[in-house]
Amino acid sequence: MDIYGDGIVEELERRVAALLGMEAAAFFPTGTMAQQVALRCWAGRTGNPVVAVHPLSHLEVHERDAYLTVSGLRAAHPTSEPRPPTAEEVLGLDEPFGTLALELPLRDAGFVLPEWDELVAVVEAARERDAVVHFDGARLWECTVHFGRELPEIAGLADSVYVSFYKSLDGISGAALAGPETLVAEARAWRHRYGGQLFQQWPAALAALDGLDRELPRLPSYVAHARMVAQALRTAFTAEGVGWSRVHPEVPHTHQFQVWLPYPAAVLDEAGVRLAEETGTTLFRRWREPGPPGLAATELTVASPALDWTADDVTAAAGAFFARVRELTEGDG
Repeated sequence: MDIYGDGIVEELERRVAALLGMEAAAFFPTGTMAQQVALRCWAGRTGNPVVAVHPLSHLEVHERDAYLTVSGLRAAHPTSEPRPPTAEEVLGLDEPFGTLALELPLRDAGFVLPEWDELVAVVEAARERDAVVHFDGARLWECTVHFGRELPEIAGLADSVYVSFYKSLDGISGAALAGPETLVAEARAWRHRYGGQLFQQWPAALAALDGLDRELPRLPSYVAHARMVAQALRTAFTAEGVGWSRVHPEVPHTHQFQVWLPYPAAVLDEAGVRLAEETGTTLFRRWREPGPPGLAATELTVASPALDWTADDVTAAAGAFFARVRELTEGDG
């Protein structure tokens, strides 16, 4: 057990720092806290409170603007396009900024990643603007296949990196902030001030270590299988005569991707429930309508339960799903 972050938590911190090729790492109870602390520390060091960040990033969409309202920072957007920013957009930002925060992958744009040369160019552009670079790497663990690089080389582009222990590694909770020893020491002080110095966190730390041992080596196989699943779904949508559909990205960059279908979210949710109740198969999670009414999207994650599925299994399950959709849209509902 740990007492205020010693013992097993320290072991996890050393493990993460080594995996990412960083000098040190600090465990945080949540990623939201880790991100706030990282950006606050960099703002103090650069003397600039402006953070260049994508408006679809987790910082802005899923953290209630914590870094703005709690830490007093300010956002600038290099682009609003549903993709990572380019080097030209970073160089062309019309005001100085102290930190460039990049989410890898950019979840709400479809778990998308830049190409390796594009990422390197973006980081170099930030350096030209005298800014530091922070990676929101909650899902950085699964990026190695797309980039064709190992974790230390990817993380080494940034000045600091945040990683999650439950989003890809199947842990209970928790996150880590990795970077230079001096930054991590300062982050530990701010972690205490933000209420993150918990008395004991050994269950989360043990689960994170288990995830590093069990799930991290499997992630490349999940990414490869996700590409097969995506192709099988596109085939199924065509076979079922769906008027319009989209799997995005067409070839997934990670083991997660978006699926879009031309039906109300409520119909697709109900079809999924019926499929699960009647066959024991769950194909999709909850659907939402982020755009025009009647056009719904969901996120699909391919992990260990899906590895036994063949392309034929995927198309068969999709066919069964659409049979329930037709029941609902043709008068049964």
